[in-house]
Amino acid sequence: MSVPFNLCRRLFLAAGIACFAAPVLAEAPSKLKFTLDWRFEGPSAPFLLAKAKGYFAAEGLDVEIDSGAGSAGAVTRVATGAYDMGFADFNALVEYDAKTPGSKIQAVYMVYNATPAAVFVLKKSGISKPADLVGKTLAAPIFDAGRKAWPAFAKSNKLAVDAVKWQTVEPALRETLLARGDVDGITGFYFTSLLNLEARGVKAEDIVALKYPDFGVELYGNAIIASPKLMAENPKAVAGALRAFNKALKEVIANPAAAVAYVKERDPLINSELETRRLKLALESSVITPEVKANGLGAVTAERLQRSLVETAEAYGLSKVPAAADLFTSGFLPAKAERMLK
Repeated sequence: MSVPFNLCRRLFLAAGIACFAAPVLAEAPSKLKFTLDWRFEGPSAPFLLAKAKGYFAAEGLDVEIDSGAGSAGAVTRVATGAYDMGFADFNALVEYDAKTPGSKIQAVYMVYNATPAAVFVLKKSGISKPADLVGKTLAAPIFDAGRKAWPAFAKSNKLAVDAVKWQTVEPALRETLLARGDVDGITGFYFTSLLNLEARGVKAEDIVALKYPDFGVELYGNAIIASPKLMAENPKAVAGALRAFNKALKEVIANPAAAVAYVKERDPLINSELETRRLKLALESSVITPEVKANGLGAVTAERLQRSLVETAEAYGLSKVPAAADLFTSGFLPAKAERMLK
């Protein structure tokens, strides 16, 4: 039996109305696993703020942020696919890539424009410049960034690589040995070892910090890194994560004390006053540099990056100097106007 034309028309219109009236399903957020390089401390604030204030969510991202146990571990986590993105010392990435050719992990946002590495000594030792370190004993873990980059510091200051003796120690003992006078000096991140020495009773005026960037070392510091799989399959997520982080970082720079509250939310046991100071030291020494003021957050300059790679290759004993384009890409960065500091 045939259906009258008018009835067919009415059925078609009803179906059409129903289709238009059906709710539009929202696209599920992209899930990302992100690893930090260390514990939840002041410098973690931009990542935790971006999550807590919904900046990642606004980019369609559901980001899980975990603490870490060192930059090498953070790189490995991303390399194995256990994590999609991470925060790690750029030089640890360079070393990993040299030992694991074809890893294709790249840094996508340079957070620390200058390495935080420094040599610490006590003022009473009489050491005030690199030349005074000749014949002295320095203590540090074997994996410490400052220790590994010592050859670059030595070369920049016309010292022999073996001008100092090294004592290998656990991270927790490093500052204690210097405070007790058991060693002449230590290497460590500026904003970590300085506060650790003070916590062990050493007054700020009694500490001398020879910061690597102040003595000719051009190494970059920590960067956000991304897995090749994520960059290839979901470039929108990488760009969105960087926009959210960049927004958060500018907010943290504007008000570090308020930002530490988001670290406290994640780890209630932290000392907010101490972590605020650590965050400020990190921002002042490694983030807000003349280069960043000129070119914006997150970026690098090609000439300096290549020079820094030469430094890393020589210091770490790599067989060749890697190509800058293989290890850093600016393709996911927010627009320069968004990255400029006021």
